[in-house]
Amino acid sequence: MHLATTITFYSIQMSFITVQKVSLTFFKNPIFRDIGFQIEKGDRIGLIGPNGAGKTTLLRLIMGEISPDEGEISIAKGIRLGYLPQDIQGFSSGPLLPSIIDSIPKRVFLAKELSKAEQSLKISSQEIKQTKIAERLADIHQEIQQLELQYPRHEAEKILTGLGFKISDYNMPVSSFSGGWKMRAALASLLYKNPDLLLMDEPTNHLDIPSIRWLEQFLQGFSGAIILVSHDRDFLNRQINRVISLEPEGMSLYNGNYDFYIKAREEKKKSLEAKTRNQEQKIKEAQRFIVRFRSKASKARQAQSKIKLLKKMNLVEMQRDEKKIHFSFPEVTRSGRSVISIKGLSKGFDGKLLYKDINLSVLRGERVAIIGPNGSGKTTLLRMLAGEIDLNEGIIEMGHGVNMSYFAQHHSEMLNPQNTIIQEVYQAVPNETIGFIRGVLSAFLFSGGEVNKVINVLSGGERARVSLAKLLVDPGNLMLMDEPTNHLDLSSSEKLTDSLSEYNGTLLFVSHNQSFINRLATKLWDIRDGEIIEYPGNLNEYYDHLARIEKEIENGPGKEKSLSEKPVYRVSDNTNKSRKEKKKEEAEKRKRIHDTMKPILTELDQLEEEITGLELIQKELEKKLANPEIIRDKGKTLPLIDEYNNVRHKLDKLFLKWEECQGELESVKMNLGFP
Repeated sequence: MHLATTITFYSIQMSFITVQKVSLTFFKNPIFRDIGFQIEKGDRIGLIGPNGAGKTTLLRLIMGEISPDEGEISIAKGIRLGYLPQDIQGFSSGPLLPSIIDSIPKRVFLAKELSKAEQSLKISSQEIKQTKIAERLADIHQEIQQLELQYPRHEAEKILTGLGFKISDYNMPVSSFSGGWKMRAALASLLYKNPDLLLMDEPTNHLDIPSIRWLEQFLQGFSGAIILVSHDRDFLNRQINRVISLEPEGMSLYNGNYDFYIKAREEKKKSLEAKTRNQEQKIKEAQRFIVRFRSKASKARQAQSKIKLLKKMNLVEMQRDEKKIHFSFPEVTRSGRSVISIKGLSKGFDGKLLYKDINLSVLRGERVAIIGPNGSGKTTLLRMLAGEIDLNEGIIEMGHGVNMSYFAQHHSEMLNPQNTIIQEVYQAVPNETIGFIRGVLSAFLFSGGEVNKVINVLSGGERARVSLAKLLVDPGNLMLMDEPTNHLDLSSSEKLTDSLSEYNGTLLFVSHNQSFINRLATKLWDIRDGEIIEYPGNLNEYYDHLARIEKEIENGPGKEKSLSEKPVYRVSDNTNKSRKEKKKEEAEKRKRIHDTMKPILTELDQLEEEITGLELIQKELEKKLANPEIIRDKGKTLPLIDEYNNVRHKLDKLFLKWEECQGELESVKMNLGFP
């Protein structure tokens, strides 16, 4: 099964991997220059650097897929390497589970040997020959038994289940799965082989949150060495103890996780800056001495010594900052308190029901992360909210003053392939100047003539940056974002997270990036088994909740489960209650909350509409009062001033009433135990 690559090398080295003075150039562009490092047993290395820095290339060099121009890469005797690239080639056409089990090369070989030996035994008539064949059969059976102990079938089932496959998938041909599920099959095959060194290039790209959580736990128990490329900061931090950083000035090595690397690199930068200042001071002093005393005989020798010293001095090489996207979302207009109201929503495709009778709401300023298994309907929900597809039943209402923008997972399809980058972004804000558009594009690393590149020739990462630029120039006060960190490197993903944390609108997003969710989400919508369960907090808090539920399930009755079963989680304080009872309780709680809070929320919405209307009148009056011609005419000015004071007085009263209403709402929420 050629889902992922596993290779065994033979050479005598103490370390797993030794890279010595390796250099590589592509099309006259130097990728690596005289790099070197070692990988020891137990190393868990995060390989980081901007897109195009050579992370994937380095993994391919280690695997022997490409050769260096200079230098050597040595692999210790008997070390088995396993590699998961971002894109898989050559899928098995066989059934899923047998393909995973047979991905152990020796297993297929032994099965063939066993079949040949059994056939030989049937046709052989000589007793001596039969004895030899019988002995060979015994040896084969013993090897098969040892292999079964080392690579048991139930381990393959456990891995497939953890990665989201169902029992009904086990006998389906791998070729029938979508690209994302084929990647999962490749990952399952790789984990099942249990190599000594695991090289993984963005392994979470095609996984959902439940599968990523399982993979994290699996890798925590993995005893081999790991080299990991990932744009998920939390995932990276929990898995690594060393960093190989591909920086503008070359390769650097650090001990610790990604957070430690960031601190260490900053400290290194400060230290180099201090050394540079000190060196510059010494150079200036030497130069002043040379200029002053070079012509004096008594000081000539010392001046010559200073000249030689300057020539020999090794200048401190400063860190070169890599090009990073840098932007911030502009202030957006304030919407009404209720931003989205979902009532009785049901949706399904081709007879498959995704969810039924869903009632949810989003308030101004909330940041909702939509999570759940692949295929549960996360993107479908966003597309319904964006108006791209219709509901089967129910309604979705947008609140007062809501102005929505949408970053789709299929954002590249929404770009005109014939447009240049600058034309595409300019279309979003045709009233802005070209200078403004160029400034925005520069923040997304498109400068000079690059802005005239045609969309059709851009990479996935470049198209993602163009789509983000279009969003930045006109973000709206409600943003829907579907996997916005896909195709971004780690530093760009972090910058996007920083910018969104300062965004003053409302945000709904789908993401498998745990760091992105943890830093932004104020609540989660978890889509499971036809329901959408709302949970306050971020992903880490949700994981803690699930861990408590799992512990209760383990300690409760019926704790022995099949390896293929997946626990079903419910946000509930009593896991022993029946589903029907819990649904009844939840419905009663929702009705109680709705009946109590509806009059207050209605009054708040009415107040906000009145405030918005009066604020518009106030602005118009301010414009008139700023007009010199009107100011000179007291007959016009005095009535305007009276009207302005009257509007301001009404606004003061409305704001006071709004604050009282808001306080009443918070008091009711507290009494109801509402988050």
